[in-house]
Amino acid sequence: MSHENTPDYYSVLQVSPHADGDTIERVFRLLAKRFHPDNGESGDSDRFSQVVEAFRVLSDPEKRAAYDAHYQEIQQVRWKVFDQESAQDDVAADRQLRGAILSVLYSARRNDVDRPGVGIVDLEQLLGTPEAHMKFHLWYLREHGWLQRLDNGTLAITADGVDRVMEMGGPDAPHLLGPGSPPSPEEPGSRGEASDPGPGDAPHPAPDQGHGGWGAS
Repeated sequence: MSHENTPDYYSVLQVSPHADGDTIERVFRLLAKRFHPDNGESGDSDRFSQVVEAFRVLSDPEKRAAYDAHYQEIQQVRWKVFDQESAQDDVAADRQLRGAILSVLYSARRNDVDRPGVGIVDLEQLLGTPEAHMKFHLWYLREHGWLQRLDNGTLAITADGVDRVMEMGGPDAPHLLGPGSPPSPEEPGSRGEASDPGPGDAPHPAPDQGHGGWGAS
């Protein structure tokens, strides 16, 4: 198979080429449930097949080693055909996810000001998004002072973060969460070590509808 026709499996799973086996399996399970054809809200048979194929290769040490041997060439081809329209779509989706993260943390702080922390596993469940996909956004929000990591390791919104949410129209603003908003952290099972969500249990934030703000300083 030519490099032009070889899929970027790391991009399909949205993980780093340096991701370990546990991370790859964790991300695969979340994406497989999101895109499974039986999922009435976010099922996508084509995406599901891509995710399964990517996991089949990257979860096998021998297949992954063979794939990695020419991954650099695959990357060069990928960036060669990269287009501005897809870049804009990615930026909009990133902005949407940052808004959804802050909205969840806002609700947690509003519902229990003394125990506002939300664990990373809870965020994964509520947003249907693996930790690996949120790391950049958590860093960005933390650098702006909109969220903080508490002593117990959970994440909580700051006063500046609350102000930011209100500036953007409040935690339920349609352009922050889009159709199919994530459940509020006070709902049963949203705190602590919840089990993996079933199909449709954790909707992924919808692409942004053109409202900006989360990428601004």
